[in-house]
Amino acid sequence: MAAPIASVGPAADRTDAAGAQERGNYRPALSLLASLFFMWGFITVINNTLLPHLRSVFDLDYTQTTLIESVWFIAYFVASIPAAKLIARVGYQRALVIGLGIMAAGTFGMVLASREVSYAITLSALFVIASGITLLQVAANPYVAVIGPAESASARLNLVQAFNSLGATLAPLFGGTLILGRSTSGNAAAGTVLTPAERLADAQSVQLPYLIVAAVLIGLAVVIARFPLPAIGGASAARAARAAPAGGSLWRHRNLVFGVPAIFIYLIAEIGVSNLFISFVSQPEIGDLTHTQAARYLFLLWGGMMIGRFVGSYLMQSRPAEAVLAGAAIGAGAVMLVAAFATGAVALWALIAVGLFHAIMFPTIFTLGIRGLGPLTEKGAGLLIMAIAGGSLVVVQGWAADRFGLQHSFLITVACELYVLFYALWGCRAPRAA
Repeated sequence: MAAPIASVGPAADRTDAAGAQERGNYRPALSLLASLFFMWGFITVINNTLLPHLRSVFDLDYTQTTLIESVWFIAYFVASIPAAKLIARVGYQRALVIGLGIMAAGTFGMVLASREVSYAITLSALFVIASGITLLQVAANPYVAVIGPAESASARLNLVQAFNSLGATLAPLFGGTLILGRSTSGNAAAGTVLTPAERLADAQSVQLPYLIVAAVLIGLAVVIARFPLPAIGGASAARAARAAPAGGSLWRHRNLVFGVPAIFIYLIAEIGVSNLFISFVSQPEIGDLTHTQAARYLFLLWGGMMIGRFVGSYLMQSRPAEAVLAGAAIGAGAVMLVAAFATGAVALWALIAVGLFHAIMFPTIFTLGIRGLGPLTEKGAGLLIMAIAGGSLVVVQGWAADRFGLQHSFLITVACELYVLFYALWGCRAPRAA
């Protein structure tokens, strides 16, 4: 069972977040947290441009390529509970600084991997970066969910997650220019085999972008260390206790029981689309693009997610979150069927369009999953964050792409959308209080 996520250790790190909520003083903290959402979205999506690059450098098949991303998401499962315990021990603010430090260490590991041209070091460095992101996620998502009014939790988390999507939107431009744009594989036709000298030069092209990212992470850690950031432990627990009776079991809450697999399954869909996007649109029968050109279209996929989160946040001001989620699941399933069977520009733009529908899924499932948990909110949030490990199963789609074709592998995504629809229509209904 996950440890309480938001509880903090040192007394000096305990401030009254409930009072801050009433005065509206939590907004500066949310603004700073938005920068964290931006950075982990940015770094995560750099992988989407990195994967086709590494596929050429190490001469990998789709299964081996998606294994790189699987290692990334395995970190969410491995690091989630230790992250919660660390927050309880050192406090919320210090844990954020440590998380950024861990991420910076991982980026330096990527520089080392490029020098050694090592697949194993690359996997290890990405695992370290993802572990740092896990620490940030374990704290920041429930913080945003509980710091304001409960009825607007989904809208609030969608709004802050839009900055995550902003980072994700800019990352393909950054990676496309500084990784793919400066490499032989990024400008070669699909299927080109690199010489040993070209592979070495391509491997070293990741050094500059990751050094830039490391500098930004260290700078952000310094800012957060000096910022008067309110902790949420005591206030959120008190507010939760007023919202629901004490005691009980997490497993009596249907919205959480079905919400954990909903997060897990949704991540398979999102990561499968983003990881295989460049390879898909580069195919002659789809877009016939170089990887560098395809990265510019990936910018549109993540830009659609950013727009979708702003739109979703607005819609949820007047509509039930579960209704908006159901509409998004239907839309996502429809465009993925088109992407799985159409060709040319129709298939390309269908895959781009799924970003609009995926946009609200994670933050909405998360807030619906913890709805009505009362004093069990932090433990439930821990399980939901662990479920992000579902992204590790993208390797299954890589296996399917190798055996049945890349395009038909997106039928796995369609199946994922069907589960999200089930959750929106029935699985998210919280039991009524006795």
